[in-house]
Amino acid sequence: MTPLRAGAALTLAFALVAAQGADGPYLDQAFVPNGIALLPPPPAEGSSAAQADRGIFAQTRKLAGSPRWRIATEDVENTPLDRYACAMGMALTPATAPALAHLLDKAGTGALVDPVKRHYQAPRPYLGTDAPICQERTPELAANGDYPSGHAANGWLEGLILARLIPERASAILTRARQYGESRMVCGVHSRSAVEAGWMAGSAMFVTLEGASPAFRRDLKGAANELASIGRSAAKPDPARCAAEGAALAVPLG
Repeated sequence: MTPLRAGAALTLAFALVAAQGADGPYLDQAFVPNGIALLPPPPAEGSSAAQADRGIFAQTRKLAGSPRWRIATEDVENTPLDRYACAMGMALTPATAPALAHLLDKAGTGALVDPVKRHYQAPRPYLGTDAPICQERTPELAANGDYPSGHAANGWLEGLILARLIPERASAILTRARQYGESRMVCGVHSRSAVEAGWMAGSAMFVTLEGASPAFRRDLKGAANELASIGRSAAKPDPARCAAEGAALAVPLG
């Protein structure tokens, strides 16, 4: 490589790192995993996998109105610090853990997931039925494809981040991350295959962020230092709430 080309390559590398600034995304688009290549396609119509997806949708309609349904409804819009409180064993807020809140807010899977949704335009499982779902049937929801689940992808990414930061609670955190994805099936707005693809997308984004984003690694370290300083002084989640949540989330989906 000539000195001129080497200098241009170095300038490009610096530019890509600079793009990962405080207000920009953690990853330049060039580093975002190719979800269309990475993820398997959604099940073909008439396949056994498609039939299994329909079976789970039908089975989970029986949970409407149950405590598990209530959690699925809450999981539509709740925040990571709230939904993982019982799993973490800490009741944190953006005010008490600003570095962690910033990290979880900034890290996301949309750059990977959204192109896949647009590519396949897989219909959500409730379309064409009058079965109950746990959120409003809006045109925007219907137009945003089933496959893969962005909620499941983001939830799994958050779970991996929190498990890395609080390894002694990793099993509980990752269990809740799985259940967060399953809430999309309970809700009736995603198929099992879409949720499973979301988990894969979340894993791919996590390893890419760790490897390709100095800003992510910096913020991960900052969150770790913050949690170490909070230590045993962190408020604890309500035990009654955690017991009720655990019982509801233990209900099999069918």
